[in-house]
Amino acid sequence: MDSVNLVIIGSGCAGLTAAIYAARANLSPVIVAGTQSGGQLVTTSNVENFPGFPEGINGFELMENMRTQAERFGAQFLSSAVERSDLSEKKLYLDDQKKFKAKTIIIATGASPRLLNIPGEREFFGGKGVSVCATCDGIFFKNREVVVIGGGDSACEEAHFLARFCSKVYIIHRRGQLRASKIMADRALAHPKIEILWNTIPLEICGEKKVTHIRIKEGERERDLPCSGVFLAIGHIPNTQVFEGQIERDREGYILSDGAYSSIPGIFVAGDCCDPVYRQAITAAGMGAAAGISAERYLYE
Repeated sequence: MDSVNLVIIGSGCAGLTAAIYAARANLSPVIVAGTQSGGQLVTTSNVENFPGFPEGINGFELMENMRTQAERFGAQFLSSAVERSDLSEKKLYLDDQKKFKAKTIIIATGASPRLLNIPGEREFFGGKGVSVCATCDGIFFKNREVVVIGGGDSACEEAHFLARFCSKVYIIHRRGQLRASKIMADRALAHPKIEILWNTIPLEICGEKKVTHIRIKEGERERDLPCSGVFLAIGHIPNTQVFEGQIERDREGYILSDGAYSSIPGIFVAGDCCDPVYRQAITAAGMGAAAGISAERYLYE
């Protein structure tokens, strides 16, 4: 079993920023990149809200730049995933049979959006009309009609944000009453640009190169609803299952933290695996920087 100063689990904005800080501090971090190197951002065609890129930047390119920067300072990347862990001993077992005992660990495993698993959903994801982030992609649908799927606070918040840009926002909800808090539900119901389609089920997202409409079922009737974008707001699943029972998490599975510090000394957290609120590339990067600095201080103290 190899012994190392620091293992960073995850290679999205949080993990890569932590890697840059840790590598510059001569910690020789090992990054377990996971099954999707670069995280969710590699599926985003254009990132316009990351500071420093006034014309925007391709998500894949941004992640490649961050990885190159970390490698320049000596970070080591492994294209494998954690299969099993013993966090009390800071031991990690990877799916390629590698084993590590680390002095410190940064968990930056991110979160995965809940999907509908209907036809067209994956085909039109990433710049083609299907999104899980209105803050990230809403501006691309200016003066167009879009759909938000969900019935909780997230769906109402996404719809409100989109209504700033879009000519019309439909909320598709499978029930006859919103699950959102009363204040959020009342705002959605009162907004002149937002229309709620009750007791409605999405069946298929349709289009050619981009989304043109969504097929829905209202009661026993099916019809096509024209739209340019479909925003999924049915929640996220933090990628923390491999740590179940070993570290403090909330009931949704997000790792509980005090800043970058987890419930276990020497284990730090960053990014969407501990952030159910913002879920932005820039906030993940900031949390990654804090985790990298915290790991350095822990080691040298």
